[in-house]
Amino acid sequence: MGAELLAGDPLLAARRLLGAGLIGRGVTAAIVEVEAYGGPADGPWPDAASHSFRGAGGRNLVMFGPPGHLYTYRSHGIHVCANVVCGFDGVAGAVLLRAAVVRTGADVAGRRRGPAILPAALARGPGNLCSALGITMEDNGIDLFDADSPVRLTLGEPVPSVDGPRVGVSKAADRRWRLWLADSSEVSAYRRSPRAPAPGASD
Repeated sequence: MGAELLAGDPLLAARRLLGAGLIGRGVTAAIVEVEAYGGPADGPWPDAASHSFRGAGGRNLVMFGPPGHLYTYRSHGIHVCANVVCGFDGVAGAVLLRAAVVRTGADVAGRRRGPAILPAALARGPGNLCSALGITMEDNGIDLFDADSPVRLTLGEPVPSVDGPRVGVSKAADRRWRLWLADSSEVSAYRRSPRAPAPGASD
């Protein structure tokens, strides 16, 4: 099962990514929390919270396909965050990897994150996930299904999930495009952006 399973609706792609295996520089993990993001206003999944909303240009070109590639960016100019590109070639869509449970290489992840970090928190939160798996800005655009890539993805069968609003976005803040595995201690806490409209006043 490869990138063709991620071609299409970002929310469906997000569901496929839950429980998927992620391998990054000596660490293997299972994805337990994701957020779906659409694209420009004239596309099939308009999403004002997406980096691709204003069209293609610069680093976000990766978001416009093909699916199965990695899109990286810095949150607040500090933390590297990783997205799996979905949609179609030329049509933007991506899924932010928010949290994972480390399966092997916990010692490697621990050295990257620091000695005081508890096992359940090694890859909790998108910046921490990238730190634990050694994902960097230089990984932008790599093919996650290429056996020679430093970061790789393995899809499994769909698993049951819980959904809710995305974390920290000020646009489209009520959209229930955040998905996670119930009862997973690695899932991050929900925080609504202070710039977002009151609950129920956004799309």
